[in-house]
Amino acid sequence: MLNIALAQLNYTVGDFTGNAAAIIRTMQNAAEKNADVAVFSELCLCGYYPGDLLEDSSFLDRADAALQTILQASREWPALVTVIGTVRKHDWQGKPLHNALLAIRDGEIVAEYYKQLLPTYGIFDERRHFEPGAEVACTLTVKGCKLGFMVCEDGWNDEGHDYSVNPFSALSAASPDLIISINASPSDIGKRQQRHAMFSKASAHHQLPLLYVNQVGGQDQLVFDGASFAVSPAQGIAYEAARFTEDFQVLGFEDGQFLQTNGAALPAPDSAGLSVPEFTRRQIILGLQDYARRCGFRQVVLGSSGGIDSALTIALAVEALGAENVIAITMPSAYSSTGSVSDSVKLCDNLQVKLLTHPILDLVRQYAHGFEAAFSAPLKGLTQENLQARIRGTILMEYSNAFGALLLTTGNKSEISVGYCTLYGDTNGGLGLIGDLYKTEVYALSQHVNQQAGREIIPQDVLSKPPSAELAPDQLDTDSLPPYDELDEMLKWHIEGKRLPAQEFARASAFVEQLRATEAGTKTLSRILGMVARNEYKRRQAPPIIRVRARAFGNGRQMPIAAHYSN
Repeated sequence: MLNIALAQLNYTVGDFTGNAAAIIRTMQNAAEKNADVAVFSELCLCGYYPGDLLEDSSFLDRADAALQTILQASREWPALVTVIGTVRKHDWQGKPLHNALLAIRDGEIVAEYYKQLLPTYGIFDERRHFEPGAEVACTLTVKGCKLGFMVCEDGWNDEGHDYSVNPFSALSAASPDLIISINASPSDIGKRQQRHAMFSKASAHHQLPLLYVNQVGGQDQLVFDGASFAVSPAQGIAYEAARFTEDFQVLGFEDGQFLQTNGAALPAPDSAGLSVPEFTRRQIILGLQDYARRCGFRQVVLGSSGGIDSALTIALAVEALGAENVIAITMPSAYSSTGSVSDSVKLCDNLQVKLLTHPILDLVRQYAHGFEAAFSAPLKGLTQENLQARIRGTILMEYSNAFGALLLTTGNKSEISVGYCTLYGDTNGGLGLIGDLYKTEVYALSQHVNQQAGREIIPQDVLSKPPSAELAPDQLDTDSLPPYDELDEMLKWHIEGKRLPAQEFARASAFVEQLRATEAGTKTLSRILGMVARNEYKRRQAPPIIRVRARAFGNGRQMPIAAHYSN
């Protein structure tokens, strides 16, 4: 029996010392548990994805030095084969680097493979830095078991839809006993099911068992959920590692099947997985934890309006960082309802969060006086509304500057899509937690938070009140926008389209077809699409948001600002 250690770790981009130390500790753990092979994830030595750090010569020098550290350490466990991902220099024509898989044993590189398929879609831009590897199979025999290797995207083209090359074909022709795939696969709604379906089908097609090792953790907008797994033609999905946390497991492999190391059958994985609200909750929490930790923030601050968006953001921040590290500020104006303050108080009492009060009424009056004196016109309408948001944004940035807290922005995807937000006001911040959640999903996740807690964390008054920016008398969101259950269907259809899960896409498409059946509906749809197009400039200047869906704003949706859009 071949014993394989699956190492699902949380790496930091550019932290070669920390990443190498974690790898070496895990190598030791694997050796002590009698593993023959220890498998780590894609680009684990430098962290995924380094971006243009790959153009920095010192970065590459540190990568080489870290590799030497791993090679030296491997001599302590000479029988162990360690499989890692790192950057390797390419000296021929083309891009200067390879995305490489290295198999190491007793201080030597015993197998070296370069990723063939380099994604440039969605959030990925690997062809910017890497040259594809040769269209050949890479294998290594360990204890009589022939291992074949691939890196992440190499395994996603077995049906030949996206690339002219299919690395599975060359591997299949080499007749390995087992394929080892190292990955840096960020998670989104439906991604786990997509991975299982894709690799189960490929495993059955080629009659090859496969071990899929993924990383875990948040990196900027991306969150990696781990969820490493083993699949074989006979067993289907035979094993799955934990989600949203580091994990280490030694699996046995014999006669084409994955087993426990004592030869017993592995427990069956949970085929259902997480519900969408629970997945979303855990994705956002891990994303915030790692973003704050990696950027050196201990505390976060945000405005508490008494509305659903800020309430959910506060609740998620508390779960991620602890109530003692979350500061909420309520900033009532002349148009704030009584509930905007009282609901904030109740929410923060429920969560034991410190709530500070900084009224803005006098500041707005001073601005109005100065505006009229300077420009000989009264401050009114949209200008006055946006001023209130910008004053609040300034106050929050004052707190952030003075006390070193990370400012969280509270906009949701529906509002960001149509520009229902104020640049340099409520868009201020270092990170958005719910910017990839449509408004209807904000409500669903808020209810889920209460259900998970077994008590009312987010007050019922917050859940039931009509959404309002409270920047003008008796203002409601529906004064400017369709009801959110209708708006969200239009936005999903337009922004994500076929990237949506099949049922969501069918529902959104059906709703849009109903709109197009009437003149009024057609005008509404055209107006909303126009709002999306016109507000690209706001999204370009907004803070990063934690990605939850397959197409999030940021580098996942790259649209020009100055363009003619047809609705």
